[in-house]
Amino acid sequence: MRIKLDRTVCDGFGTCAEHAPELFSMDEWGYPSLVGAGEVTDLQEAPARRALLDCPAHAIVELSVRQPMAAGGEAGVARTASAAREARSAPDPADPGEGRGSGAPW
Repeated sequence: MRIKLDRTVCDGFGTCAEHAPELFSMDEWGYPSLVGAGEVTDLQEAPARRALLDCPAHAIVELSVRQPMAAGGEAGVARTASAAREARSAPDPADPGEGRGSGAPW
């Protein structure tokens, strides 16, 4: 598990440092900083998740683990400019609106 602290969103409640003091330190103004690069060990995962869930400002984000993409790419994703244009102009079967997606200029 990897986490990130967005200090531009943080309001300085310090809940994260209470739950996971080994992952968050408080500065002299009362705002937390992430200790290290955000790598969470198995032993730290429970307190890290509690800090993430209890953050009132939602300033802690779990970074997803990137999976390598298969050689053929992801299903349903256009790979060429012409295929991308075709995908944008195709009507959406879930859209009940009339005239939308028909390529009309309005």
